[in-house]
Amino acid sequence: MKPMFITFEGGEGSGKSVQAKLLSEALQKKGISVVQTKEPGGTEVGTELRKILVQGSKDKLDYISEMLLYYADRRIHLTSKIWPALKENKWVISDRYADSTVAYQYYGYDCRIEKQLLEKMYKIVVGDFKPDLTIILDIAPEKGLGRSFKKAETMNEKELRFEQMDMTFHQNIRNGFLQIAEENPERCVVVDAEGSVQEIHEKIKQLLAEKIGIEL
Repeated sequence: MKPMFITFEGGEGSGKSVQAKLLSEALQKKGISVVQTKEPGGTEVGTELRKILVQGSKDKLDYISEMLLYYADRRIHLTSKIWPALKENKWVISDRYADSTVAYQYYGYDCRIEKQLLEKMYKIVVGDFKPDLTIILDIAPEKGLGRSFKKAETMNEKELRFEQMDMTFHQNIRNGFLQIAEENPERCVVVDAEGSVQEIHEKIKQLLAEKIGIEL
């Protein structure tokens, strides 16, 4: 089986990081070599870009600045980590990828960016490459934000820039991800993320069995 690129998407507090880690571990137990990564921050440069993007005041960047920084991070991520790993026959599991840019910088900000600009940026930075499977973890924004703030309190977390946005922004993001899934049914699967960590992990394992034929 060829190496696969699997992405986890969803709003704040949907559990992407945890589920990406659990899936990576389950695949490794099957003898599959896996690179687990994230956007932004999957590379050394990306770590610095992440601080700019997700820490500090919600008003320090506008939607176009965010889009450009995310695509800069994505290009570095692809050329230095994702594409080399796939060439080495390793699977790549990423916590966020390009769908987040569409959901946040396009839908989140009431579609202020022209869709054609986003599509052109994708073409320039990424080309025709896309994930083999995208798992969208869906949760009501108020519940996801509650998880995020609780995690921040217990871990002294500073990455709360987007959590400061109003509820309309977060509802737009949720609707955006659902729209992306509807437009890309061959690639995207929506998973209810309001259950326990283990319940969601079991759903994802079943999903891989159905979609890819791998029993985990």
